[in-house]
Amino acid sequence: MAQLDIKRRLPTDDVTEVDELLQAVERADGQRPLSDHLWIDLRQGGRPGYVGLLGWQPGHDHLIAYCQVSRGNDSWALDLVVHPHHRYEMASIGPQLLAEAINVIREAGGGHVHWWVFEPTEIHASLAQSVGLHAGRNMLQMRVPLPLKETSTIATTPFRSGLDDEQWLTVNNAAFADHLEQGGWTQETLDSRKQQPWFNPHGFLLHHVDSKLAGFCWTKVHLETNPVLGEIYVIAVHPEFGGKGIGRELTIAGLNYLSRAGISTGMLHVDAENTRAVKMYRSLGFTVHHQQCAFVGDVN
Repeated sequence: MAQLDIKRRLPTDDVTEVDELLQAVERADGQRPLSDHLWIDLRQGGRPGYVGLLGWQPGHDHLIAYCQVSRGNDSWALDLVVHPHHRYEMASIGPQLLAEAINVIREAGGGHVHWWVFEPTEIHASLAQSVGLHAGRNMLQMRVPLPLKETSTIATTPFRSGLDDEQWLTVNNAAFADHLEQGGWTQETLDSRKQQPWFNPHGFLLHHVDSKLAGFCWTKVHLETNPVLGEIYVIAVHPEFGGKGIGRELTIAGLNYLSRAGISTGMLHVDAENTRAVKMYRSLGFTVHHQQCAFVGDVN
């Protein structure tokens, strides 16, 4: 690359350029790049802990590559996006962007790094190794045709913004105490999701036991995909209520809600090592659509 811009805040023009790149990649892959955490950092122009690396090349009127670094609760998230027309140059584009991204993290004090890759290849593995990362977690995207044959037998109520926030944060953080991305949420984290255009409290289902929040199923509709996907965005049961089948019932309740909304394909993401959850989802008819791999490591 002839030019690499490193920015901690993105002006509107640069956000537009990155948006166009991400849309080109989504059209090519059928999968939107960037996790929700990274996406929100980008859309807000760069929150604390954000750095965007923009790659340009003479003779091209579009951004050819984008690498984003965002600080999470106890780790760093990293993503590398290359324009579909330039993927044959990945072996030369990738090392420069990743090396600069790792340097940014090192200068900020270092820490644990996750680089999520959609359908990784040997090139990705080689690039990861070149900056000290190795294959770690595998995340499955699973899908199921809707409607389900089963219906939920538990009562749910929609999320009430401002009233249910504190209880929900307590349950979420207890259920995901050891989870890098979903654990340790604050009111600010929740508010950032509620501000997204896809947020719909009617699809954010809560289940109470004796007036105490026992679990929830938060759904999300992807109108930009083909087919339109209804996602089980986050689902959890407070450990106090575990082992009672509530998770399965909440999954069914969420999928039933999506089906009533006219969605014909349900979707969720699950860690491949969570064999208990994978088995439960398979029992509902889910099958694996694709997988993502996290290359992980520690930067001193």
